Amino acid sequence: MVTLHKKFTLVLWVLFSLPFILSGQQRTGNIVEYFGKEKVEEIHEGKVMHVFNKGLLLTLPSLGFESSSFPLDPVFNAFLLDPSMEVTKDDVFDIDFTGKELKWKGIEVDSTNTFSGRELRSGYVYLSYRSGSEKTVLFEASGHSLASINGLPYEGDHYDFGYNLIPLKLKKGKNVFVLKVGRFPRVRARLLEPKTLVQFTTRDVTAPDLLVEEEGEYQAAIRVINASEKWVKGSRIEASLNKKVHSTIIQDIPPMSVYKVPFVISASGLDPQEEKAVVALTLKSAKGQLESSEVLTLNVKSKFRHHKRTFISGIDGSVQYFSVAPQKNGITEGAALFLSVHGASVEAVNQANAYKQKDWGNLVAPTNRRPFGFAWEDWGRLDALEVLSEGKRIYKPNDKKIYLTGHSMGGHGTWYLGATYPDQFAAIAPCAGYPDLLLYRGGRTKRIAGLSAEQREQYGITPKMFERITMDYVPTPVENMVKRAGTPSRTLKLIRNYLHHGVYVLHGEIDNVVPTYIARDMRERLGKFHTDFTYYEYPGGTHWYGDHSVDWKPIFDFFEQRTIPEAKDVKKLEFSTGSPGVSATSHFVTIHQQEKPFEVSSFNLKRENNFILDTENVSLLEVDFTQIPESIDQIVLNGKELVLPLKERLFFGKRNGVWQIVTNPSLKEKGPHRNGGFKDAFRNDVVFVYATKGTAMENEWYYNKARFDADTFWYKANGNIELVADTDFAPKDYPDRNVVVYGNRSNNAAWNKLLKDSPLQVYNDKLEFGNKSLEGANWGMYFIVPRSDSDMASVGVITATGATGMKAAYANHYLVNGTTFPDVLLFNDSVLTQGMSAVKCAGFFGNDWALESGDFEWK
Repeated sequence: MVTLHKKFTLVLWVLFSLPFILSGQQRTGNIVEYFGKEKVEEIHEGKVMHVFNKGLLLTLPSLGFESSSFPLDPVFNAFLLDPSMEVTKDDVFDIDFTGKELKWKGIEVDSTNTFSGRELRSGYVYLSYRSGSEKTVLFEASGHSLASINGLPYEGDHYDFGYNLIPLKLKKGKNVFVLKVGRFPRVRARLLEPKTLVQFTTRDVTAPDLLVEEEGEYQAAIRVINASEKWVKGSRIEASLNKKVHSTIIQDIPPMSVYKVPFVISASGLDPQEEKAVVALTLKSAKGQLESSEVLTLNVKSKFRHHKRTFISGIDGSVQYFSVAPQKNGITEGAALFLSVHGASVEAVNQANAYKQKDWGNLVAPTNRRPFGFAWEDWGRLDALEVLSEGKRIYKPNDKKIYLTGHSMGGHGTWYLGATYPDQFAAIAPCAGYPDLLLYRGGRTKRIAGLSAEQREQYGITPKMFERITMDYVPTPVENMVKRAGTPSRTLKLIRNYLHHGVYVLHGEIDNVVPTYIARDMRERLGKFHTDFTYYEYPGGTHWYGDHSVDWKPIFDFFEQRTIPEAKDVKKLEFSTGSPGVSATSHFVTIHQQEKPFEVSSFNLKRENNFILDTENVSLLEVDFTQIPESIDQIVLNGKELVLPLKERLFFGKRNGVWQIVTNPSLKEKGPHRNGGFKDAFRNDVVFVYATKGTAMENEWYYNKARFDADTFWYKANGNIELVADTDFAPKDYPDRNVVVYGNRSNNAAWNKLLKDSPLQVYNDKLEFGNKSLEGANWGMYFIVPRSDSDMASVGVITATGATGMKAAYANHYLVNGTTFPDVLLFNDSVLTQGMSAVKCAGFFGNDWALESGDFEWK
């Protein structure tokens, strides 16, 4: 007889198995080495002083219908609100919906010092360590998505890379570590005694291949541990190669943190007969004292063969890499450029290596910021655009011959990027892809719903569980507002954008990772309106069936026959967007502002005898008539004839329901340059500014919250976000950069420098929302407003009215792909136990960034 606990374990395995099937199937073939690297096992940063080999496990069954933006987390709620909380074996944490007690039970490690087993899925591991004195250590753990250490949140190591190192000071007595189990049902944890307080770690280095034909400076990045309680300021990295030394002043590194810092390598005189080059690194203090040294071994390659390059990202100043399959037989200006986006767990190097070199173009493969990254949405989308720009800069392709393809998650990226930036590509080829991320994730529930009663019984799914899993859910108006922020990612709402280019759909006949029915559904949808697409199911093909799963000759034959049309040849044009801040332009028409924010906006252009332009959900439009060769005297805009004064770039605005020619809009208003929602704050070389003018508890919390977010962005986005104390922040020192403020007007000294005129004001124990006022210490809020001293930068705010609201705002799901956050979200301290139902208000500012003209829903 299957016990109820075992039944829950089976249910959880069914619910969460899809992503793991994907990684398991991708362990064969050239492209799909697991992560493209092995887990870090060796320790160079100190010596092991303690291995956690016993602990407690709590499993909380999740049936998968909670909000991804505000998922329930009652365990972390308990430990964050009460840092002194301790548990013992058989303590009852809660009772589930079946009436079963959820208890902490004892667990021990296996022979590899790892806690493992299916019961860890959806689990929390409680560990403790008693220290005889205050002591600085490195907490090294892997396999967890999140950690609470003595009541403060820390980023985890979701994908079990072995990258995670957390400098911390143990308190005298009992120290409590709570780990939320990540993607795989295994967790390891150790305490290390650091060999020195400031040192390099080679866990997670980003470095280029050195190219024998290209002498000069190369960008790289290495992590520096600061296990001291002081800032590391003015240090430099000296990189020595072939007796040539390049010195790089690195950014200031906050106390008790690990930062991935950029540095420069100067390369010259490389020997083409050598496959490797050794770079000696030294870390020196501002006074010139040696603090750490390391040796990197880099590949030496020819730029005419497969290789990887690095660049500085405009998102956060970090070093990112992309991989290249260069044009065969030499690189020629005016060739084609192929953008190939990889699948989940696949390194960009392996993506490019799956392609044989083409004789008519260069292929570039971006990273998505990590092998899992952001599913080519959010910062993955921006990474793809940055690499496309780098590819154009380096290879100077024919701007009519730009193509897009990708596999699995990269197949999704192809559908998504192809719909979002349709005029950027002459043709696209999604391979084994799914068009919509949320619909694909929801497919797990659909699969369970399709099981027979016998199959459900086999998996331990009781009738009550099945009812819960498949129950209909009616969202509230507030939930719908939050969901609306994700409209730019609803690819199927933008489906007619595929009319811009040819589409080649390649899918395995028996793919059970991205089920073949998804491709067949897209074939049916395209067949209703598209006249230039090809569909092919590879006979007997699973999810991956060799390099020809991506390097499929008919795809490149299809590409070669298509080019991006010139403006003069565009006679019909349809374009849709979910937000001008994500995608605004097709050819010579740009949507600047929407009537209803983050709903689909579109235009339909017919340019034959007349210039006819029809729009939906558009309030401000730009047409660049200089790109059109013929003489145009007037246009018909939504049925209204408008005479054109000059043939130039003109703006058309809807004023009191009537379209008219208007002056250029102010950059202080919303537009493609700055449009929200909240996640948009985390780009544009963003800097985090934390509060220091509160109580000791507030200051500790906001500093650690900013560090936590920076660590999360490092782990998930290979990022490098600078932290600055409010008292050290001067706007003139960070011109035109986005800023995220941690704290409120009472405790963050930078508030008045950035947010003095914000329509939202937050103090200790009080929050002003326009003419509304809320009292109490339990409110938390995220919002984004323009930076008043810049025409392009934004200010994101993570704020609260007091201690409980501050801890309610701990979670950073705004740094997770697929989550949706409008301009403003107001919630109370029950958000971790009640989720979305604790959100009091959500919405968008108006096009003038005012509350009065905005769109908000209140609970």
